[in-house]
Amino acid sequence: MSSDAKKAGRPADTAKREAILEAATRAFFGSGFAASSIEQIAADAGVSKVTVYSHFGDKRGLFAAAVEGECERLRDQFQVTPDLRGTLRQRLTAIGETMVGFLSRPEMVQFERRIAAETEHEPDIGAAFLESGPHRMKAAFKGLMQAMVDAGEVRIDDVDLAVEQFASMCKGMGDLERRFGHPGDPERDRQRIDGAVEVFCRAYAIDECERK
Repeated sequence: MSSDAKKAGRPADTAKREAILEAATRAFFGSGFAASSIEQIAADAGVSKVTVYSHFGDKRGLFAAAVEGECERLRDQFQVTPDLRGTLRQRLTAIGETMVGFLSRPEMVQFERRIAAETEHEPDIGAAFLESGPHRMKAAFKGLMQAMVDAGEVRIDDVDLAVEQFASMCKGMGDLERRFGHPGDPERDRQRIDGAVEVFCRAYAIDECERK
């Protein structure tokens, strides 16, 4: 086959791969791994089963690719970009609101459920999700917190631990409840965030006026 012919085939192969991944993502995150079949995914993508296998090897490989693709799609949304103007208390509140708002999104809750269910069978899937999502978000929070330390606004010996403490207080039981189908409670989320900021400032803020 000539080089021109090979080049001409690449866009078609890429289009098929993208169609397969799109169909697989809908199936896996809509119905779950066990309820999704290669046959139906292939049909939805408009390709043969052989094409699916040639691109991804097997169903588990296809699921892993779908997870990777979804993490990539969500990557920008894992960036922490709250409004960091104002007092320390206002900035901490913005960080808490950004985090809780993201984790409360229905698609995020569903995505986490699917990942958790499949991690039991394929630990690498869970590891990939943690690396692309929660660990990435934590690193961003840590950078913001370290900036507050460097500016002399807070006194923290273990910034990594402080970030986990603040995140845990903001989420409270709400994060767990959402995963198990409990309806969201914006008012309670507001109280959790305000309480987390209060506790954090009392524990770490250097300037007494920040505690008022």
